[in-house]
Amino acid sequence: YPDISGEMVEPVGNHYVIARPVYSENAFNEEHEKLHRYHKTFWDHLKLYFSCSPQRAKKIALRLFPVVSWLPAYRFREWILNDIISGINTGLVAVLQGLAFALLVNVPPSYGLYAAFFPVLVYFIFGTSRHISVGPFPVLSLMVGGVVTRLVPDDSTGNGTSTNTSAINDERVMVAASVTFLSGVVQLLLGIFQFGFIVIYLSQSLISGFTTAAAIHVLVSQLKFMFQLSVPGFNVPFGIIYVSASQITKANVADLVTSLIVLLIVFVVKEMNDRYKEKLPAPIPIELLVVTLISYFVNLEEKFDVAVVGKLEEGFHAPVAPDADILQKCIGDGISIAIVGFAVAFSVAKVYSIKHDYPIDGNQELIAFGLGNIVGGSFKGFASSTALSRSGVQESTGGKTQIAGIISSVIVLVVILAIGFLLAPLQKVIWVVTFLSAIFLGLDIGLAAAVAFQLLTVVIRSQM
Repeated sequence: YPDISGEMVEPVGNHYVIARPVYSENAFNEEHEKLHRYHKTFWDHLKLYFSCSPQRAKKIALRLFPVVSWLPAYRFREWILNDIISGINTGLVAVLQGLAFALLVNVPPSYGLYAAFFPVLVYFIFGTSRHISVGPFPVLSLMVGGVVTRLVPDDSTGNGTSTNTSAINDERVMVAASVTFLSGVVQLLLGIFQFGFIVIYLSQSLISGFTTAAAIHVLVSQLKFMFQLSVPGFNVPFGIIYVSASQITKANVADLVTSLIVLLIVFVVKEMNDRYKEKLPAPIPIELLVVTLISYFVNLEEKFDVAVVGKLEEGFHAPVAPDADILQKCIGDGISIAIVGFAVAFSVAKVYSIKHDYPIDGNQELIAFGLGNIVGGSFKGFASSTALSRSGVQESTGGKTQIAGIISSVIVLVVILAIGFLLAPLQKVIWVVTFLSAIFLGLDIGLAAAVAFQLLTVVIRSQM
């Protein structure tokens, strides 16, 4: 029987016999006329890419501003209470994490609140994930802190006057803001030029190993606050092992004891929250209750000379342009921070998008985080991404959309404008309970080594 091409296919036993006509070149050309195809040039593709029609303009607008798609479909009666409860809980966590992660950046704690406020507003408009909580992330904070320590080292003269300390803090804030602005520009450009696919080259193993090593760096870097020791920062390979054991004798016992007590209480209440999470309307914010109440009412600073957050600046600073000299010195750092921030945030967002069955756009996420860091850096904040713990609070307490994020930013705003003085006596105690190249070489070089090794394995596997 004939098939579509005109060939004769006849079954013979267990075999098929195929017969087809034999053509000369002239006969074939007579029967099959050649179709002339127009091959598009680069300029044709460019014109098509930048062409505009009402339908295309609407599609681009909806993709660039995802809030326009989901906000009109918001189920107010069903979701608003969940988003309010989730937003309040997430906001309380964001305030404490903002203050805590500012210490990792080596800037005054109040600047951590700016990093917990502005990126949330930007992500509400441009982001595609409904559940992640945008703001400071310990890994990025530590990476920014490495740049700050390198460009503005600790005062080696021992002249710890208030004027000198204030000048150093101002310089460090400017460095953190500039490198944050630069990382935002990198993310924005990657998003505009559709480089969201780069996340596939950062495997789960690479991200997990890097963040685990970063957690160790975070833990070690906070020991000086638990012991209240004056230990300078090291942002060099093998810097993690540069420790002066002789300074342990200078530890403040009150800081150490309260740190251990708070760790124990937080651990116990965390277990209670996990065990009775179905009965509790929201997790008990034990970090806020214990640390703030103890610090405020016991007056530990005057009685035991413990280190406290100190007076928080009220209100906002006027936006500033990044320092060009600083930008030239931290180009590589800005690229590293941009990629790590996006990779971690996208990984967390992907988990929740699969769990709740909705799509996310990698390129749009780059644009959202890029604009968030540009705005945050302009207002003297530092790099933002998402923290798994904070996103877990937002999702587990019933958050449905980024309305919860807006509520959390309102909590941060209230602290910035009105009640920041309540956190002034807060102790500088950060607990982080969250390999090898990142541990011993430092986060920036460790990341580069890990990415290089990852790409090498991809190339080798593709050639086999």
